[in-house]
Amino acid sequence: MAKANMSLTRNAMPTQDAKVRAHNFDEVALGYTEEMAVDEAMRCLNCKNMPCVNGCPVKIHIPEFISKIKEGDFEGAYQVITKSSSLPAVCGRVCPQETQCESKCVRGIKGESVGIGRLERFVADWHNTFCTEEPVRPEANGHKVAVVGSGPSGLTCAGDLAKKGYEVTVFEALHTAGGVLVYGIPEFRLPKAIVAKEVDTLKKLGVKIETNVVVGKTLTVDELFDMGYEAVFIGSGAGLPNFMGIPGESLKGVYSANEFLTRSNLMKAYLQDPETPIMKGGKVAVVGGGNVAMDAARTALRLGAEKVYIVYRRSMEELPARREEVEHAEEEGIEFRLLCNPTEILGYNNPDDARDPKNGFVTGIKCIRMELGEPDANGRRRPVEISGSEFEIEVDTVVMSIGTSPNPLIKSTTEGLEVNKRGGIIVNEDGLTSRNSVYAGGDAVTGAATVISAMGAGKTAAKAIDEALSK
Repeated sequence: MAKANMSLTRNAMPTQDAKVRAHNFDEVALGYTEEMAVDEAMRCLNCKNMPCVNGCPVKIHIPEFISKIKEGDFEGAYQVITKSSSLPAVCGRVCPQETQCESKCVRGIKGESVGIGRLERFVADWHNTFCTEEPVRPEANGHKVAVVGSGPSGLTCAGDLAKKGYEVTVFEALHTAGGVLVYGIPEFRLPKAIVAKEVDTLKKLGVKIETNVVVGKTLTVDELFDMGYEAVFIGSGAGLPNFMGIPGESLKGVYSANEFLTRSNLMKAYLQDPETPIMKGGKVAVVGGGNVAMDAARTALRLGAEKVYIVYRRSMEELPARREEVEHAEEEGIEFRLLCNPTEILGYNNPDDARDPKNGFVTGIKCIRMELGEPDANGRRRPVEISGSEFEIEVDTVVMSIGTSPNPLIKSTTEGLEVNKRGGIIVNEDGLTSRNSVYAGGDAVTGAATVISAMGAGKTAAKAIDEALSK
């Protein structure tokens, strides 16, 4: 075995050149080589109390899988990870490890933490490239469970139950399985072939996927029980976009980030002659500062925008997006207009000619400058308007990325299902709702959150369902 690596800095992630990647949808991060992965793994101290595991929502045995990498046993490392996670190639790419497992790493006290996420990605990619052995389908236990939604919480719940012999069917409203992983996260951050591979692995374990089924419309939760399912897990996500309620939001060229990304990611609007079009080129303003805003801004750039602005009402220190995504956006030339808040979306209107093809289109966005005041209830400094500081930015497209809420469809069609004032389904510590044998997790409960937290909720519910049905 190689010597311990006591470097204070982790191995850098190879990436596409910023000037090149800004014009293609290929993955930005290129991944570690075997040599880089082993070298990074040697930075792990294999702590006995494993603080990194406590920072992981799905409790991956992190020191154990890293030890396997040190030995060059990459498939062994993969097997360790998949005891806890059904989506390792996904998590290695989009999980915010810097605020979770890596934030607990002892090496981070006097330097940079071990690149746990990068190592997880390496292991999953190595397995997907070199391993041809089919997963073993467990013996059936005679129980049936329905899962609503094929996003990270639904797929995790389904995978954990399938490994225990349950007959699991996942009902997905769209025509492709993966939920937010396929419609929300761009190709350059998470290639869709990676998601398809993870879904295919679950199918080989026995999970059935039914697409184009809108539970709450084509089927109800009650009808699922009538079909013989003994428990239902709702992982329908938070697909209802929020808007600001300012003038001009109905103009042509105003999108929610959900619509903008879905048109590009799932409906392939980036093609030369797409069936589902999207505004391309010109100048684009993306309102918001989270990961979704970064995704929308970087997508707009790749679709041909000549200029892209991030308009955010707080400062860079309060920006909620991952640092890596912000840095990549800056490198690609996206301009950050911070401490600014939109007050109106401006549009062209020719009242003398209703047939004027320019009528109703976005021409700009009016903003007011902000300053940070006292902390709010969440401890974040509240942005306050500076009177008389209004200004305009000339743009052709505006993308609103200020959060999403759970879709009310399932609640409105499921009697006795309690929700909170934000529309999130109310659950107990096991994911059980106010309805007997109905569980929920992920964004349908919390509102928009991280992929890994949704996976953790799916894992919790799967454990509770198994305990309830195996009595």
